[in-house]
Amino acid sequence: MSALSNNNWDRRTVLRAALGLTAAGTLAACGSNTGRGGGSGNGLVQYFHAYGEAGTEQAIKRYAKAYKKANVTTQWITGSNFESKLFAALLTDQAPDLFEFHPQYQLIESGQVADLTDIVAPVKDDFNQADIASHTVDGKIYGVRMIDDPQFFFYRKSMLEKAGVQPPTTLEELVEAAAKLTTSKVKGVFLGNDLHAVIQPMIYAAGADTLNDKNEIAYHTDGVVEGLKQMRKLFTSGDLLLDAPADFWDPSALNQGLCAIQWCGMWAMPQFQQALGDDLGIMPFPKVGDAGKPAVYNGGWSMFVNAKSKNVDAAKEYVKWLWIDQKEYQEDWALSYGFHIPPRTSIAQSAEKLKSGLPAEGVKLFNEFGHFDRIGWTQAMITATEDVFANSVRKDGDPEAALDACDKKVNAELKKLFG
Repeated sequence: MSALSNNNWDRRTVLRAALGLTAAGTLAACGSNTGRGGGSGNGLVQYFHAYGEAGTEQAIKRYAKAYKKANVTTQWITGSNFESKLFAALLTDQAPDLFEFHPQYQLIESGQVADLTDIVAPVKDDFNQADIASHTVDGKIYGVRMIDDPQFFFYRKSMLEKAGVQPPTTLEELVEAAAKLTTSKVKGVFLGNDLHAVIQPMIYAAGADTLNDKNEIAYHTDGVVEGLKQMRKLFTSGDLLLDAPADFWDPSALNQGLCAIQWCGMWAMPQFQQALGDDLGIMPFPKVGDAGKPAVYNGGWSMFVNAKSKNVDAAKEYVKWLWIDQKEYQEDWALSYGFHIPPRTSIAQSAEKLKSGLPAEGVKLFNEFGHFDRIGWTQAMITATEDVFANSVRKDGDPEAALDACDKKVNAELKKLFG
């Protein structure tokens, strides 16, 4: 259940782009092809994006069928149009009663998602507290986390051993390792085709953050500037795999021997292990600069109730039944179709598949170095940091100047959101 399906694009980014469009009121409504929305009587409609792992659609429909209090219909949105269908549908009477997405301040501010504090509060101590924090605004909890998706560097042990390379502990060492690992047939490192997947991990590894607790800029630091310079060095070195057949979320670059080290998510760990067996290692994003420390970026998906639905109470009851009460289904969803960390501490601790080997190592890295999205960090802000990478990593622009330009855009957004 990667954050992305079988398409060569970053679904998380596009989802947020769609949200930005919706917030600006520029996303057109999309007619009746969104399915039976705004369910009447005892019918509910839920929207899911098409996960890449086999069996996921059948699982979600199987859970829904087991629910006896309402007829729950699942719209399984394939291709690259989940976000446009979802956010267009939310503007119409075809809107789903519940849907998966990521916590976003705009959804709360616009009154689009229902307050779920009453169903989450009794069990909130059993959730990863960072997940609770990332869904909380003014003491109210919006959304129930379904899966946590930590991201790491995966590497071929044999390739590192042959080149006499230890797993890098600093970004500088990663750049040096990439050079030693590159041959006529293999590139040292793969960071994804557009490099966007490593922007936030690099910020965290520099000891910085996107925003601070007061919703002020926290990414413009000396460590981040140093990180951008190192990334520029790596980008121009010839040791970075660019234009791979599939993007970072797909394990094929490492599995097919196109690179020695690849950035990817824990969701792909079973596929990596199937292809590479014991020749597979993982490590966090290495520390950047003196103030830095290793970082693991956590993605994931959450369930929200449409506050404008005619069936808010029934939808909340179903969310409580499935994502709070049915621990067996929650573990199945997290661990039967790919590897994810269950947000419920009790499930994560008892899950046999996470207790040994590489999965256990992944959990340890996640617990020690994990970073979660800030609820106020919007798509416009993400795009602004992507511009920083475009101007100072892909092009030879001054990192400080690029960050100054980014600051202006981010501050304008923060003013819109928080005054």
